[in-house]
Amino acid sequence: MNRAALSAVVLALAASGCTGAALDTTTMPEPVRADYQVFAQKCSKCHTLARPLQAAPMSDEQWEMYVTRMRRQPASGISAEDQTAILRFLHHHSEELRQKKGKPPEPPAAPSSPASAPAPSPSPPPLTMPLAPPPSATAPAPAPASSTTPGAP
Repeated sequence: MNRAALSAVVLALAASGCTGAALDTTTMPEPVRADYQVFAQKCSKCHTLARPLQAAPMSDEQWEMYVTRMRRQPASGISAEDQTAILRFLHHHSEELRQKKGKPPEPPAAPSSPASAPAPSPSPPPLTMPLAPPPSATAPAPAPASSTTPGAP
């Protein structure tokens, strides 16, 4: 069965409730529907969609840990691109569940870009050790050694 046909079957099963979780995709924003298709195709390989859809709303960090663990499964076929789409869908779904339960939305996760990272604390000044003063140009040069003793004729 080709990939498009498999996607259609998975989506049809999901829409019909065979997964144990009824989810109306027609009410989703268009970009979320595309993310849902990736979620449905990839996640249903190993478990029913009811498992993540009926879970209590989780934070983005919790979903990321969960999906990363699933991605590591040899048969998952979840790429980094797929993981991003799956996480977007799960974020949207968790937010909908929170709204239905009257809970406040999850605060956005802090971006992990270097620009948003706190500035490093300034380095302490380097330790300075007193050094011997450099030879001065005005200091008298040492007298050359002579073979005669001073005061001798």
